[in-house]
Amino acid sequence: MQKTASAMCLLAVVLTGCASVNMASKEESAKAKSFQPPTTGNAGLYVYRNSAFGAALKKDITIDGKCLGESASKVFFYTEVEGGKTHRIETESEFSPNGIDLTTEPDKTYFVRQYIKMGAFVGGANLEVVPAEQGKTDLAELEMAVPGKCGERRAQ
Repeated sequence: MQKTASAMCLLAVVLTGCASVNMASKEESAKAKSFQPPTTGNAGLYVYRNSAFGAALKKDITIDGKCLGESASKVFFYTEVEGGKTHRIETESEFSPNGIDLTTEPDKTYFVRQYIKMGAFVGGANLEVVPAEQGKTDLAELEMAVPGKCGERRAQ
Protein backbone atom coordinates (compact mmCIF):
# COMPACT_ATOMS: atom_id res chain seq x y z
CA MET A 1 0.00 0.00 0.00
CA GLN A 2 2.78 2.42 0.93
CA LYS A 3 4.63 1.64 -2.34
CA THR A 4 1.48 2.43 -4.32
CA ALA A 5 1.05 5.79 -2.57
CA SER A 6 4.72 6.65 -3.19
CA ALA A 7 4.41 5.75 -6.85
CA MET A 8 1.30 7.91 -7.21
CA CYS A 9 3.07 10.89 -5.57
CA LEU A 10 6.02 10.49 -7.92
CA LEU A 11 3.69 10.31 -10.91
CA ALA A 12 1.93 13.50 -9.80
CA VAL A 13 5.26 15.33 -9.58
CA VAL A 14 6.32 14.12 -13.02
CA LEU A 15 3.02 15.13 -14.60
CA THR A 16 2.87 18.61 -13.08
CA GLY A 17 6.48 19.89 -13.23
CA CYS A 18 7.67 22.09 -16.10
CA ALA A 19 9.56 21.07 -19.23
CA SER A 20 11.26 23.65 -21.39
CA VAL A 21 12.02 23.76 -25.10
CA ASN A 22 13.74 26.33 -27.32
CA MET A 23 11.40 29.23 -27.90
CA ALA A 24 11.04 31.63 -30.83
CA SER A 25 11.23 35.37 -30.22
CA LYS A 26 8.14 37.26 -29.06
CA GLU A 27 8.06 38.94 -32.49
CA GLU A 28 8.11 35.61 -34.37
CA SER A 29 5.40 34.26 -32.08
CA ALA A 30 3.21 37.34 -32.60
CA LYS A 31 3.69 37.13 -36.38
CA ALA A 32 2.65 33.46 -36.39
CA LYS A 33 -0.44 34.37 -34.35
CA SER A 34 -1.51 36.90 -37.02
CA PHE A 35 -2.59 33.84 -39.07
CA GLN A 36 -1.33 35.00 -42.46
CA PRO A 37 -2.26 32.73 -45.39
CA PRO A 38 0.31 30.04 -46.26
CA THR A 39 2.50 30.26 -49.35
CA THR A 40 0.45 29.59 -52.50
CA GLY A 41 -0.10 25.85 -52.97
CA ASN A 42 0.87 24.99 -49.41
CA ALA A 43 -1.22 24.47 -46.29
CA GLY A 44 -0.43 26.12 -42.96
CA LEU A 45 -0.20 23.81 -39.97
CA TYR A 46 -0.24 24.78 -36.30
CA VAL A 47 0.51 22.00 -33.81
CA TYR A 48 0.05 23.01 -30.19
CA ARG A 49 -0.25 21.89 -26.60
CA ASN A 50 -2.35 24.15 -24.40
CA SER A 51 -2.85 22.09 -21.26
CA ALA A 52 -0.74 22.38 -18.11
CA PHE A 53 -1.42 18.70 -17.37
CA GLY A 54 1.81 16.78 -17.92
CA ALA A 55 3.88 19.97 -17.98
CA ALA A 56 7.07 18.06 -17.06
CA LEU A 57 6.82 15.97 -20.22
CA LYS A 58 8.35 16.84 -23.58
CA LYS A 59 6.95 14.86 -26.49
CA ASP A 60 8.37 14.55 -30.02
CA ILE A 61 6.15 15.61 -32.91
CA THR A 62 6.85 14.45 -36.46
CA ILE A 63 5.25 15.23 -39.81
CA ASP A 64 5.67 12.64 -42.54
CA GLY A 65 8.46 11.06 -40.49
CA LYS A 66 10.45 14.29 -40.11
CA CYS A 67 10.95 15.92 -36.73
CA LEU A 68 8.95 19.11 -36.14
CA GLY A 69 10.28 19.42 -32.58
CA GLU A 70 9.71 18.58 -28.95
CA SER A 71 6.54 20.00 -27.46
CA ALA A 72 6.05 21.29 -23.96
CA SER A 73 3.10 22.75 -22.12
CA LYS A 74 1.76 26.06 -23.48
CA VAL A 75 3.71 26.06 -26.78
CA PHE A 76 2.91 25.80 -30.47
CA PHE A 77 4.73 25.15 -33.72
CA TYR A 78 3.90 26.58 -37.13
CA THR A 79 5.00 25.07 -40.41
CA GLU A 80 3.80 24.77 -43.98
CA VAL A 81 3.17 21.47 -45.73
CA GLU A 82 2.30 20.62 -49.30
CA GLY A 83 -1.37 21.24 -50.05
CA GLY A 84 -3.52 18.60 -51.73
CA LYS A 85 -1.75 15.75 -49.94
CA THR A 86 -2.33 13.50 -46.91
CA HIS A 87 0.24 14.06 -44.16
CA ARG A 88 1.01 11.76 -41.23
CA ILE A 89 1.38 13.70 -37.97
CA GLU A 90 2.67 11.68 -35.02
CA THR A 91 3.50 12.29 -31.40
CA GLU A 92 5.63 10.27 -29.07
CA SER A 93 3.58 8.36 -26.54
CA GLU A 94 4.20 5.86 -23.79
CA PHE A 95 4.76 2.68 -25.80
CA SER A 96 4.56 3.73 -29.47
CA PRO A 97 3.73 6.84 -31.50
CA ASN A 98 0.13 8.00 -31.79
CA GLY A 99 -0.79 9.73 -35.00
CA ILE A 100 -3.38 11.09 -37.35
CA ASP A 101 -3.59 11.42 -41.10
CA LEU A 102 -4.53 14.92 -42.24
CA THR A 103 -5.50 15.59 -45.85
CA THR A 104 -4.72 19.24 -46.58
CA GLU A 105 -6.09 21.61 -49.16
CA PRO A 106 -3.83 24.21 -50.74
CA ASP A 107 -4.00 27.70 -49.20
CA LYS A 108 -5.86 26.52 -46.09
CA THR A 109 -4.67 26.49 -42.46
CA TYR A 110 -5.10 23.60 -40.02
CA PHE A 111 -4.85 23.30 -36.24
CA VAL A 112 -3.80 20.11 -34.44
CA ARG A 113 -3.90 19.92 -30.66
CA GLN A 114 -1.57 17.59 -28.80
CA TYR A 115 -2.78 16.47 -25.39
CA ILE A 116 -1.26 14.43 -22.60
CA LYS A 117 -3.13 11.47 -21.20
CA MET A 118 -2.49 9.17 -18.26
CA GLY A 119 -0.31 6.17 -18.97
CA ALA A 120 0.75 3.04 -17.13
CA PHE A 121 4.23 4.41 -16.30
CA VAL A 122 4.41 7.95 -17.72
CA GLY A 123 1.96 10.22 -19.49
CA GLY A 124 1.19 9.38 -23.09
CA ALA A 125 0.23 11.84 -25.83
CA ASN A 126 -2.29 11.99 -28.62
CA LEU A 127 -3.41 14.41 -31.34
CA GLU A 128 -6.68 15.81 -32.60
CA VAL A 129 -7.64 18.21 -35.39
CA VAL A 130 -9.58 21.18 -34.03
CA PRO A 131 -11.70 23.80 -35.84
CA ALA A 132 -9.83 26.94 -36.91
CA GLU A 133 -11.70 29.24 -34.52
CA GLN A 134 -10.92 27.03 -31.53
CA GLY A 135 -7.28 26.75 -32.62
CA LYS A 136 -6.92 30.53 -32.95
CA THR A 137 -8.48 31.06 -29.53
CA ASP A 138 -6.24 28.43 -27.94
CA LEU A 139 -3.08 29.89 -29.53
CA ALA A 140 -3.75 33.34 -28.06
CA GLU A 141 -2.39 32.11 -24.70
CA LEU A 142 0.60 30.18 -26.09
CA GLU A 143 4.10 31.01 -27.31
CA MET A 144 5.87 29.59 -30.35
CA ALA A 145 8.59 26.98 -29.99
CA VAL A 146 11.47 26.74 -32.43
CA PRO A 147 11.21 23.72 -34.72
CA GLY A 148 14.18 21.53 -34.18
CA LYS A 149 15.67 18.36 -32.89
CA CYS A 150 13.50 15.67 -31.43
CA GLY A 151 14.57 13.91 -28.24
CA GLU A 152 16.98 11.03 -28.18
CA ARG A 153 14.32 8.67 -26.78
CA ARG A 154 13.20 7.50 -30.19
CA ALA A 155 15.07 6.68 -33.38
CA GLN A 156 14.36 9.06 -36.25
